[in-house]
Amino acid sequence: MLDVTQFMAGPFCSLLLADFGADVIKIEPPGGESSRRMAGAVGSESAAFNAVNRGKRSVVLDLKSDAGRSAFRRMARSVDILIENNRPGVMDKLGLDYDALSALNPRLIYASISGYGRSGPDRAKGGFDLIAQGVSGIMSVTGEPGGPPVKAGIPLTDLGAGLFAVAGILAAVHHRDRTGRGQRVDTSLVEAGVALSVWEATEYFAGSVVPEPKGSAHRMNAPYQAFQCSDGYITIGANTNRLFARLCEVLGHPEWAEASEFADNSGRVRHQARLGALIEGVTRHQPRASWLARLDARDIPCGPINDYSQVFSDPQIVACDMVRETEHPVLGRLRTLGSAIKMSGTPPDPSRRAPLLGEHTQEVLRQFEFSDAEIDRLLQAAG
Repeated sequence: MLDVTQFMAGPFCSLLLADFGADVIKIEPPGGESSRRMAGAVGSESAAFNAVNRGKRSVVLDLKSDAGRSAFRRMARSVDILIENNRPGVMDKLGLDYDALSALNPRLIYASISGYGRSGPDRAKGGFDLIAQGVSGIMSVTGEPGGPPVKAGIPLTDLGAGLFAVAGILAAVHHRDRTGRGQRVDTSLVEAGVALSVWEATEYFAGSVVPEPKGSAHRMNAPYQAFQCSDGYITIGANTNRLFARLCEVLGHPEWAEASEFADNSGRVRHQARLGALIEGVTRHQPRASWLARLDARDIPCGPINDYSQVFSDPQIVACDMVRETEHPVLGRLRTLGSAIKMSGTPPDPSRRAPLLGEHTQEVLRQFEFSDAEIDRLLQAAG
């Protein structure tokens, strides 16, 4: 697989495929992709680069040179998959677009991830997660009611686009197994943000009500949000009548479950602010651990709101193997994320480190039957 990506969405897509066992050949420009120099970098190596490029092989090619493009086309003749996340038109200008490469390799699956997609008036614009969260509506519903727009804390559209691209690639592999033909797979950050807005779109389509921010509350279920305790916050999900009745008993107010305005979920959503204030009026007087123990004892879904120091020491997270360690020749011992996917027959392998810049250039080119003289010329062209 050829990986011509940078930043987050594209590298995250190929990272997942590398975890699944794909041989991902990361094509980097001279000097390497920009995330190699993010905060905390040592030369051309950074923990940020390692986080989304583990398990890949690095080849330096200057695709702005004739020699680099020629070598890339030669490699594309025999690979299964190509992933790129440039602005639409960039690969066309290089002569490395889907039409050109699929003519050389009809089995090629060519996946593109961009800011806005390949069609529409904004297709030529560059895209970052922040911009896409705004355009797709995510920022308009994030934060507290009446407050300013807030970006989701994680790069939601970057990661979402990467996940959608993986799904498209795997579907295309299945199609190719049946037909022998590859195809183009295309997605974007903005489309990912819109596609993830399932409840918000439903609310708008159902009644043309423009969704607004609701803090931690759910727009279709209640109570289903964060509540303050004496020493922090917890989350409670008691959106069914049965769970709500149990919650009312734990809180010492069984009469709430009998109140007409709280008799069903629709009523609880309509009176969500009042219900939340009533619940928090009780929870804020006892510590988190006390409430979590009581709620767990009645099998009411609940949990703490952890910071990341608490997340990565949580026995459940550790038991799920979501914290891994790897040795890096420049950065030393690194803690990294494990895989969220567990498979009984072919488990993902998230334990490999990211490659050093150009670490596998000669190895990979020899694999594609380049001669030593050709490799020398490519190395010189790439500086």
